[in-house]
Amino acid sequence: MWTDKQRGIRLSQQKLMCKNSCGYYGNPLWNGFCSKCWKDRARPAEAHRQDARVTGDGTPPTFSKFEEKKNLEKGRRVNTMRRLFWGTPSPPKPESSDSQMKVLKAYQMLEPGDFTGFLKILRSPSSQRLQSRCTAFLNTMEAYHDLPIQKHSDLVQDFYQSFAHYFSSFSDAELTQTMEHVEKLIMTRLHKWVFCHDSCDDEQKDLTLQRRIRSLNWVTPLMLGVPFPEVQSAITGDPFLPAITAIIEMDAKRAPQDKLVCVSKCSQHVFEALSVSNSEPANADDFLSALVYVMLKANPPRLHSNMQYVIRFGLPHSLMAGETGYYFTNLSCAVAFIEKLDGPALNLSQEEFESYMRRGQASVVRGGRQDAARETHRLLDELTERQEQLDRGVGDLNVQLRTWVQAVHTQIDQATSRLTVAQEELRDVSSSSSSPETTTVEHLVLTDANAGPPDSDC
Repeated sequence: MWTDKQRGIRLSQQKLMCKNSCGYYGNPLWNGFCSKCWKDRARPAEAHRQDARVTGDGTPPTFSKFEEKKNLEKGRRVNTMRRLFWGTPSPPKPESSDSQMKVLKAYQMLEPGDFTGFLKILRSPSSQRLQSRCTAFLNTMEAYHDLPIQKHSDLVQDFYQSFAHYFSSFSDAELTQTMEHVEKLIMTRLHKWVFCHDSCDDEQKDLTLQRRIRSLNWVTPLMLGVPFPEVQSAITGDPFLPAITAIIEMDAKRAPQDKLVCVSKCSQHVFEALSVSNSEPANADDFLSALVYVMLKANPPRLHSNMQYVIRFGLPHSLMAGETGYYFTNLSCAVAFIEKLDGPALNLSQEEFESYMRRGQASVVRGGRQDAARETHRLLDELTERQEQLDRGVGDLNVQLRTWVQAVHTQIDQATSRLTVAQEELRDVSSSSSSPETTTVEHLVLTDANAGPPDSDC
């Protein structure tokens, strides 16, 4: 059934790469560029807009000097702010080479993912300088949390670059591992200040995306071209359930690297499900189609905010290259596909697509009413059962009460009967015991009367 090579969402590997052909992964959120090329293009565009505002709106030429002075003042304030964050650019006090080598060796000996060990080394006296820089940066970022979100992003990225200079002697793998620990330390503390920041509209876009995904709940795997088993196991159910669970867990993480781990787990579970559902090896088209299906089924909370958080505050190498970069780029493509989903993308006419959308919305409303009706019936059944139990209890109590009353009356009757018998026996005993004594007394009296006077000496 799934042997058609044209199934699924068609997206070549070349479309995942940066438009500048720099070798890194692009992203729909950056118009197909990688983060580095996007920033390089954004700076000249911004400068051009500023020049247009200065010279293209009829402003006198002398006003350009005022703009130049204003930009210089702005740059001076930025440099002052940066000095507040990580000190002056003047060289720090020299450290002994033995002490520095000892600290670097300790960081190099860390196992991958040993964040606890990293914290222990950072808190040691030999790493006091690095610890002080991290503490000063965190305290200042929290104090100036009202800055625009893009300023926060620039400051964090600048801090990453500044901090990485200390480990310039490390290999690429060692530097990546160390900076991942630094990112987790910094962003775990800053998460509550910069996630869904007040200066951006991430929260509103989250609600829009959630409503969009909810309105597409009628889309089936067959419409997306996702290889799906016709007969599901009674135990496992949906083979994509582990992927759905993994992407939902992303919102509970704080560090961008941990969120990317959830994206990687979700993608790996998608490949595993495809290998089970399809006799052929999974390809890129199957993967992207399945990832779209997972997003529609999961409807992850605050998906847009989480993706923007990773883009703004994650390490650049995690998004531009490697396995995590590939998975995150596909996730961005899946979200962009959902936002622009129409009839031709599902091999449907526009009329059929709109009919499905109306039917899906109606089914959501109807489903809500049916759920309310089912809940009402359940409550009525529960109350009826409780009333029947109460009636049965009252009946049993009445029977027990009547039985107890009868038992009391029986005991009273038996006690009365025994009392009557005992009284009769007592009277019989009294009468029988009084007759012989009377006869003896009378005999004695008669004997005394017939006898003569008693003998005397006279």
